[in-house]
Amino acid sequence: MSGVLSGCATPRNDLAGPRADVVLAGLSQVGTPYVYGGSSPGEGLDCSGLTYYAHHVAGVRIPRVSTDQLRAATPVPGRRPRAGDMVFFRTGPGQHHVGLMVDDERFVHASTSRREVRLDRLATPYWQARYVGAGTYLD
Repeated sequence: MSGVLSGCATPRNDLAGPRADVVLAGLSQVGTPYVYGGSSPGEGLDCSGLTYYAHHVAGVRIPRVSTDQLRAATPVPGRRPRAGDMVFFRTGPGQHHVGLMVDDERFVHASTSRREVRLDRLATPYWQARYVGAGTYLD
């Protein structure tokens, strides 16, 4: 891994190892259709299926469901998640959402509103109002 991400992500020379693998795997699914319960890369993913897949590619085992992913992750203090960390949201009563940070500002996620895996900015009012916290399975 060269440590430089191209295309959708900002180049990062300090991103290497499993963190880089997780980010690249997540980014590789941009445009994949959203499918509830989906866990098929390139065919259909839901939000936790995307984060599960990205970690699996990097050889990191995590739970499959977003609420379990949040519960088992090591909390990231403050509001400064790094590339490779997961960000969690409460999008409605009993509804949870998870995404994967790709740089200091953006995260990749399987969007129900756009019906595909896409990039969004964490700082947008919509996501900030629903932000629960960040967690990681990476060093």
